[in-house]
Amino acid sequence: MSGTSGLFQLWQVPSSSLFSGCSKLSKGLYLVPARVMYPMSCFHKQMQTTYEIVKGSYVSNPQDRQENKEKLTPKVENVGAFQKLPMVMPSVDILHSALRKAKRVSPTKGIANAAKRERNKGAKQLDSLMKELAVPLRTYKENFPNKKYLHPYERSLIELTLGDGNYEDVLGKLEALRKKVVSVGKEHASICAKSLSKREAEERLNEGLKRIQEIFDRDGKAVDELLNIAKTLRAMPVVDLETPTLCLVGAPNVGKSSLVRVLSTGKPEICNYPFTTRGILMGHINLSYQNFQVTDTPGILRRCDEDRNNLEKLTLAVLTHLPTAVLYVHDLSGECGMSPSDQFVIYKEMRERFSSHIWLDVVSKCDLLQASPVIFTTDDCNADNFELVRYRKIGPDGALNVSVKKEIGLQELKKRVYELLVSQSERIRKQKSKEEGLEVSV
Repeated sequence: MSGTSGLFQLWQVPSSSLFSGCSKLSKGLYLVPARVMYPMSCFHKQMQTTYEIVKGSYVSNPQDRQENKEKLTPKVENVGAFQKLPMVMPSVDILHSALRKAKRVSPTKGIANAAKRERNKGAKQLDSLMKELAVPLRTYKENFPNKKYLHPYERSLIELTLGDGNYEDVLGKLEALRKKVVSVGKEHASICAKSLSKREAEERLNEGLKRIQEIFDRDGKAVDELLNIAKTLRAMPVVDLETPTLCLVGAPNVGKSSLVRVLSTGKPEICNYPFTTRGILMGHINLSYQNFQVTDTPGILRRCDEDRNNLEKLTLAVLTHLPTAVLYVHDLSGECGMSPSDQFVIYKEMRERFSSHIWLDVVSKCDLLQASPVIFTTDDCNADNFELVRYRKIGPDGALNVSVKKEIGLQELKKRVYELLVSQSERIRKQKSKEEGLEVSV
């Protein structure tokens, strides 16, 4: 019998049996396990695992194995991770603060020998400098989220705003810098601790301080890059997934930003050139004592996804990953610089691609519409396409004509937007109830 098996058998025997049978143990007899088996709990890193006895062997409970697996697997974050990012200090400030604290470290009291005292002080100061630099680097690495576990919308924002792979690259440089500082710091602290004289200890200390400072000066730009990343990500608009959101979509310069100003608290830039909106802009609408969100998005051009710029991809990311209602804006006046035919093609593509969204069509700048439609040299003038011919004249079926400049149709627009967002609110509520029901059943 193995020692482990004997220990388990001994543990299972009532205490009274142990006392009465202790004389038999010395004669080589062993105890028979009791019929009632007790579970054993092992604790490790605040995780409890219950073991059961199956055919004389101890195996973990399947339910506990599943619970532990869930604890070890990070869950996908909800939106809002960017607002939880830690404050990042500039690399210069980190270095100066670390040097100042390290130089204040004194040798251990009670060392009479000058050489021993100096090498003790040198080793402690180098160790202190190493820790003062490594701790914030480790904190940043641990508290900046893994992109893999972000909400898909925020993951898209990182890729499109910072460039694909740049976020992970900066975090990798930061970790490499930390490891280098720790390695060099320990090496020079060890060398200083072996000094044979006071003068040698002072030289070793100065060499170590200089070496660590050189490394941080050279590679500390990773910290400044992370600082800029944190500023950029914190400036991203916060979207509440449980609050109904209206997303304005359309070609560049069709009047989306003007409508956002009319409908919400958002104040986007308004200019007469394409791609005025250079990011996702958020505002809020308060209608009938209810609060809603509205987002202005960059314009979409007529081209395939592979040729789209990052501004267009931001718009597609919003529509793909956020539960929004769509206010699609059309400009048939010719003022936006894109032909109605091209707008028609884009509209049909977006409508088919995001058919699950609640939709409202608006024809802007209706005060500029003429009796005969504007024809561009690039227009498709195929008279057999009746849907296109009709679109060039009045837009899609059911579209609302508005003019911000002449204040035409704005009250009707607000009414229709309110109805749209109420429907979106009901859809969000049903989806949430469905998800909660699935969680209960699981």
